[in-house]
Amino acid sequence: MLLKHLREEVLEANLELVRRGLVLYTFGNASGISRKDGLIAIKPSGVPYENLVPEHMVITTLDGEIVEGGLRPSSDLATHVEIYKHFPGVGGVAHTHSEFATSWAQARKPIPCFGTTHADYFHGEVPVTPALTPEEIADGYERNTGLVICRLFQQLDPDAVPAVLVASHGPFCWGPTPSAAAHNAVILESLARTAYYTTTLAENCQPIPRELHDKHFLRKHGQNAYYGQGKTQ
Repeated sequence: MLLKHLREEVLEANLELVRRGLVLYTFGNASGISRKDGLIAIKPSGVPYENLVPEHMVITTLDGEIVEGGLRPSSDLATHVEIYKHFPGVGGVAHTHSEFATSWAQARKPIPCFGTTHADYFHGEVPVTPALTPEEIADGYERNTGLVICRLFQQLDPDAVPAVLVASHGPFCWGPTPSAAAHNAVILESLARTAYYTTTLAENCQPIPRELHDKHFLRKHGQNAYYGQGKTQ
């Protein structure tokens, strides 16, 4: 079986989305990429999560061509492909329709950084994409969804802000591995919920000062990070 370990990682990332209550039925998908091989492993389209096994993961090229697998890949494959093509640090992508993050996406509002929990994971607000044009929807919808994400991040660091809200659609998250992408999707949903409650309690609440935002993000990320026990030698 081609890319056995990657298939297992991608399956586990998909199941984590279910365990954390981020997907219903066959909603959502997660994928991973082998940069060495130039191949993607992604959840098949429309298959219930409880039935999935590693062999069901579909292997494709970066052009979306199926290399191995008897099932059709997720309909969002073309979106994942564009993220992999444009963000070289990304090793996994997760897409959900989780309730609170999707609510912000449907409202077409970015999620501001109201507190240090957000700052620990995202070095800035979680942005929302511009709406797709009728032409972009009619022809190449999934690819254009990926392209609108990548255009938005021309001025942003995808490694520092590993998530986006696609207007009227929902969140896409990513990370260096499929499990990291799923982890970021879980964190994003928690932050989206907390931000919603914050704006409910204090409609005019302002984002935290940049100094506090930087302190919390940089103590967990980057060369001078000091949170946790560090890497084992």
